[in-house]
Amino acid sequence: MAGFDEIKRLINRDQFLITKHARARMFERNITTDVMIEIIVNGQVIEEYPDDFPCPSFLILGFCNEMPLHVVIAFCNDHVRIITAYKPEKSRWENFKKRK
Repeated sequence: MAGFDEIKRLINRDQFLITKHARARMFERNITTDVMIEIIVNGQVIEEYPDDFPCPSFLILGFCNEMPLHVVIAFCNDHVRIITAYKPEKSRWENFKKRK
């Protein structure tokens, strides 16, 4: 997907911020920053939200110890904003990639 290489570049250059909401969810779900970065860099974009404000956002699927995780990020030109992370519920997702 166009533009995702730039997102990876920003992540690798530590040009990202983790929102207060994301930090709270990471803490309660025991997800580390390293896991989030790994998922963003190596995961698969499964949904795009180009009209989100103030920046377009993306839903990324990745795995940590075979456990699926979704990470929502926003691409804000000069940085990536990590919005949240969660374990997708099987009842709401097909193969954790497509909404039922």
